[in-house]
Amino acid sequence: RSPIIRWAARTRKQFDQLDICFDGKRLLLLDPLGYIDFLSLLADAALVITDSGGVQEETTYLQIPCLTVRSNTERPITLQVGTNQLIAGNRSMLVQAANNIIHSGLQCVPRQPDKWDGHAAARIVQVMCELHVH
Repeated sequence: RSPIIRWAARTRKQFDQLDICFDGKRLLLLDPLGYIDFLSLLADAALVITDSGGVQEETTYLQIPCLTVRSNTERPITLQVGTNQLIAGNRSMLVQAANNIIHSGLQCVPRQPDKWDGHAAARIVQVMCELHVH
């Protein structure tokens, strides 16, 4: 199976400017996908590399290893539960971290963050009922 890159127009422009071409055998480049299609790809991924905070959360929920190409994150819970690692723009560190995950799996067992159980709506209804809001 080929690794997949979901890319936006800005990414495509950078590839074009750098004259980077892909043969479609080792790497498959896709135009942006809808949310459900994207989640399907994530669910089958061995590893995700991103700079998106939302993708950090999705990979954490799905317990998919994630490498975030940034020096910080507004989603620190993803680091604390062990699904996400920050790799600050250093290509060799990114390659090494990706190889470590691909060849030896996660270095720690990911766990789902507290209350990321899909029952938020029920908890909201309970609070609203306790407040006597109808």
